[in-house]
Order: sequence, then C-alpha cells, then structure tokens
Amino acid sequence: MSHQTLYSLANVLGLLSMVTAVGYHVISVNAETLSKDYKEEQ
Repeated sequence: MSHQTLYSLANVLGLLSMVTAVGYHVISVNAETLSKDYKEEQ
C-alpha cells in the first residue's frame, strides 16, 4: 500500500467514525422526542 492509499483510507474511516458517533448522539438525545412523535402518528 502506498502512503496515499493509507492516507485516504484513514480519512474515510475517520470520517465514517465521526458521522457514526454524531448520528448516534443525535438519535440518543432525541430518542424520547422521536418516540413521542411516532406514537402520536399512530
């Protein structure tokens, strides 16, 4: 593997991990609100 390939791979994996962490926190913080909205729609 070249340095460029490793650099790109590290950037992609870092980006995915950050997006996953932020997404998880947004969902966990808003879980109560989201479940209330879901129950009201039914």
